[in-house]
Amino acid sequence: MRNEDEIWRLVETKRDEYVALADRVWGMPELCYAETRSAEEHRQMLEREGFRVTTNVAGIPTAVMGEAGEGGPVIAILGEYDALPGLSQQAGVAEPRPVPGETSGHGCGHNLLGAGAMLAAAAVKDWLAANGIQGRVRYYGCPAEEGGAAKGFMVRAGAFDDVDIAISWHPACFAGVNEPKSLANTRIDFTFHGRSAHAAAQPHLGRSALDACELMNVGVNYMREHMPSDARIHYAYLDAGGIAPNVVQGRAKIRYLIRARNVEELRPLAERVRRIADGAALMTETTVETQVISAVSDLLGNTPLEDVLHANLERIGPPPFTADDRAFAAEIQKTLREEDIVAAYRRQGLPVDLNKSLTDEIVPVEAQGSGMIGSTDVGDVSWKVPTVQARGATWPIGVPAHSWQVVAVGKSPLAHTGMVHVAKAMAGTAVDAIVNPALIEKAKADHHARTGGKPYQSPLPADAKPALGMSLAE
Repeated sequence: MRNEDEIWRLVETKRDEYVALADRVWGMPELCYAETRSAEEHRQMLEREGFRVTTNVAGIPTAVMGEAGEGGPVIAILGEYDALPGLSQQAGVAEPRPVPGETSGHGCGHNLLGAGAMLAAAAVKDWLAANGIQGRVRYYGCPAEEGGAAKGFMVRAGAFDDVDIAISWHPACFAGVNEPKSLANTRIDFTFHGRSAHAAAQPHLGRSALDACELMNVGVNYMREHMPSDARIHYAYLDAGGIAPNVVQGRAKIRYLIRARNVEELRPLAERVRRIADGAALMTETTVETQVISAVSDLLGNTPLEDVLHANLERIGPPPFTADDRAFAAEIQKTLREEDIVAAYRRQGLPVDLNKSLTDEIVPVEAQGSGMIGSTDVGDVSWKVPTVQARGATWPIGVPAHSWQVVAVGKSPLAHTGMVHVAKAMAGTAVDAIVNPALIEKAKADHHARTGGKPYQSPLPADAKPALGMSLAE
């Protein structure tokens, strides 16, 4: 009997409990650092499972960790549970239809991410106990992935110092090993202070903070021509200075998200944006103050762990979607454009099939995706310890992340099937690492080679603290 057969059965026996957890969290969408009820649901589940629970990890009220087992290697399995603003959507409906009274939604599938990761950890816990094997498994409930960089603060606080390897996953269209590519990024708030005045009777006495924001945006837009092609810059107004056009805006606040291929390229790019802000303040006779909200590193791959995770996925086979799953997925696909579906295949490096609504394969580990990439605070964990991520097929092919369609399928049987499928792969990978110490040594050697043996350096400023109020009204 293979170890995987036993661990997969243990996952399956817990399926209903964790599907219910995922659905409960879907029904209480909370934004980053405000996941109070979602974190409590995870804490209670950890306690029911018999994990040794730690709350307030790294001083973050919605970060929780559960550990089981004794001695041996430490295997971390990472979960998330934050939602996104503006994506309220009723479940099982193939058209935009918000939930009355709700503005947020799980448009990136983090309700599934957290529950699926804990399902894998709970199965490993039971496997360790049943077999009397030395080893520890930890579930890390990580808040604020959507912009808050909680894992970066957790790494900086030492929460991963004694971890041997880390395993995670993310919901997607396809099942496979996540290609370890992401952009380093930082979020910086720029608050301009000017002087209010009557916009008609005394305009000469005013100094507009809103003008400073506008000029900053113009300067950054011109800079786009003169930065690396894979860098990205986005912004959003947090405070445009009020709604009265007859008042010169005395204060305005804007948040910039700056991305680059790696931390080394990010730092000078962020500094250029800061200088543009200083220039805008100089031109408008205002002042500007800055606050770093978050910063994350790019992802670091790990070939030994990726090979083992892929082998587990291949042994399990594709997710066992039903005819009803495929029919519902086809209805959701009708809300997409053909270019959405084509882009999903190209991102995975797969041939396009416009007649397929759900995946029926495991993405080859050698597949090279193309197209633009995003960012994740898993990157900081990957620079600290050997890390591997899976992709779980939990929504129809072509559905983009951060969309109402993701929310619509988030409680569906197809999403549950994809979540349980990837939980088996993660649990199997954890078991392989525990029974094969050589795998952990190979993973650490690969990590050492990629980092050049240099210790992890956080991209966060030393005085930066988790922006616990970032989801509140500014």
